Amino acid sequence: MNFLQILSNTLGQMLAPATIGYALAAIGLSVHFGFAGLLNMGVAGFMAIGAYGFAISILTFNLSWWLAALIGLLAAVAFALVMGIPTLRLRGDYLAIVTIAAAEVLRLLFLTSTWRTYTGSADGLFNYHTGFRGANNPIPPGRYGFGPWTYSANQWWVIIIGLITVALAVLLVWMLMRSPWGRVIRGIREDEDAVRSLGKNVFAFKMQALIVGGVIIAAGGIITAMGTNVNPNVYVTSQTFFVWTALLLGGAATIFGPVLGAILFWVVRAFLSNLLPALVEIGWLPFLTSEQAQQLVFVLVGLALMLLVIFRPQGILGSKKELTFVR
Repeated sequence: MNFLQILSNTLGQMLAPATIGYALAAIGLSVHFGFAGLLNMGVAGFMAIGAYGFAISILTFNLSWWLAALIGLLAAVAFALVMGIPTLRLRGDYLAIVTIAAAEVLRLLFLTSTWRTYTGSADGLFNYHTGFRGANNPIPPGRYGFGPWTYSANQWWVIIIGLITVALAVLLVWMLMRSPWGRVIRGIREDEDAVRSLGKNVFAFKMQALIVGGVIIAAGGIITAMGTNVNPNVYVTSQTFFVWTALLLGGAATIFGPVLGAILFWVVRAFLSNLLPALVEIGWLPFLTSEQAQQLVFVLVGLALMLLVIFRPQGILGSKKELTFVR
C-alpha cells in the first residue's frame, strides 16, 4: 500500500473544481437553511440548472463562456421562482417536498431522449470547454504548482475562476447578513409571524433569499461543469445530501463554515476512497471487494452525518444560538 500516494491524491482534492463547486453550493444552502430557515432539498436541481444552462448556451447558441455562465445563473432565478411562488406562503416542509421533487423531475427531463440534441440525454454534454480553455485562458500551457497541488494550465484556470467566485460569494453573504435585509431574514427564520406583524412582506423576503441562495448554488454547478463534463447521473438526490453534510459539518448559519465543511468533506471522502480499496488489496479487509469498499465510503459518510447531528449539531464554526434544525 502506497500511503504517500494516497495522501497525495487526498490533498489534491482540496483545490479540485468539485470541491469548489460544493463549497459554493454549501454557501447558497447556508443562505436558504442557515439564515432564512428554508428547507431546500433540491440542491442538485440548482446545480444541474446552472451546469446545463452553461453548457447548452455554448454548444447550442455558440455563446462566450462568461455569457453562458450568466445564462446559467438566470436559469437558477427562474427555477427558484417556479418552486417558490406556490410554496413559500405555506409551511416550510412544503418547500422541502417541492424542491426534492423538482430536482428529480429536472434530472429526468435532462435524461429524456426527446431533447437529446440539446441535453445529450444519458450521454450528457461535453466538448464545450474549447473557448474557455483556449483563447480565454491567460495561463501558458504546462503544469504548475508543487507536490499534490500540481495542475495543468486548464485546471489552474478553472481553480482560479472558482476561488474568485467563492470569495465573491462569501463577501456577498457577509455583506447581506450584516445589512437590514439580513436581519429581517434571520427574524423570519426565528419567528415569521413576529416579522409579519412589523409590516414586512415575509413572502417577498423568502423569495429573495431563495433566489440569492439558488444563484450561488447554480454557480457551484457551473464551476463543476468547467472542470469536467455535464452528466445527468451526477445530479441525483445523494448530491443534495452531500452538500447538506458539508454545510452541517462547517456550520449552517456561518459565513466560512460552508467552505470549511466542503473542503473537509471532500478530503475525508477522497482519503477513504483511496484507503479502503488499498486495504482490501493487501488483505486487511478480506470480507470486502474493491467495489464494496467504495460503497462503504458512503456508509461511513452517512454515519458521520448522524454522529455530527447528535454530538455537534451546530457544526465546527457554528453557534448553538443559531440552530434551526432542532426547533
